[in-house]
Amino acid sequence: MFYEIDIAGLKRSLPVCKVTDDLYIGAFVMFGDVELTVHCATELLERAPEYDYIIAPEAKSIPLLYEMARQSGAEKYLVARKRAKAYMQGTFEVNVRSITTAGVQTLVLDKADAELMNGKRILILDDVISTGESLRAVEELVKAAGGNVVGKMAVLAEGDAYNRDDIIVLAKLPLFNADGTPKA
Repeated sequence: MFYEIDIAGLKRSLPVCKVTDDLYIGAFVMFGDVELTVHCATELLERAPEYDYIIAPEAKSIPLLYEMARQSGAEKYLVARKRAKAYMQGTFEVNVRSITTAGVQTLVLDKADAELMNGKRILILDDVISTGESLRAVEELVKAAGGNVVGKMAVLAEGDAYNRDDIIVLAKLPLFNADGTPKA
């Protein structure tokens, strides 16, 4: 089963994948799709508020994060990592539960990146928003670091997340029934 989607004028066919017996999602993966990554970065930048730094949770949004930084001429972008790394000289941490990841994850921000964000305008980015938990966790990290969240963006909003007025998105991605039809 596949779902045909138009993302700000660029069409893609997404496989519909099982999450639970009564919940299926359209699998949106930007990895390896250069045309899609460049297109989405351009479209999101056109809609983005003024910001000093962009941050995204690790991992699927990193190519988009990089491309937005490249197109905008930024010299630095920030990543909320899934675990503390040896190079980190202190961390901020928050727990998150995502619809596409089993169990609870931890997002970690390096103290050096946190210091960069202090008093700065921060734009939070993700590839898909569904429950909003990943964005909430990144927002918590930004605020703990003293950053000012000026916007939240995603390429796609899944299900009811599309109706949120606090997130800028390019397209709606429905949730699906077991037979591949969109949920009402």
